[in-house]
Amino acid sequence: MLPSTEQRRVTGSDEDPRVARLRTAVARLRRELAAHPAEFTDRGIAEDELAALAAMAEGGAPELPRLRRSLLLVAGAIGSVSALTSGLAGVRSAVEMFGEGSGR
Repeated sequence: MLPSTEQRRVTGSDEDPRVARLRTAVARLRRELAAHPAEFTDRGIAEDELAALAAMAEGGAPELPRLRRSLLLVAGAIGSVSALTSGLAGVRSAVEMFGEGSGR
């Protein structure tokens, strides 16, 4: 039995818990970025890629290479903004749950 199937039974939902975690992490980082007062050069890139990650999570079964690419772009765009480090780590952790050994 796949871990994601076991987790679905525990939560009582058909939704993949990895997708739910990704959606939550992306939403959190988007809120933090929107509330961050400073403008920085690559803010638009971060916003665009977070929107892409949110859309992938809504689609239900995101492709790992696309997730990783978006994560890399977001990290490059906001990596030096220390106030967003925690939110970025949450998105990274959620993307890592889709790794090769996760049953996909």
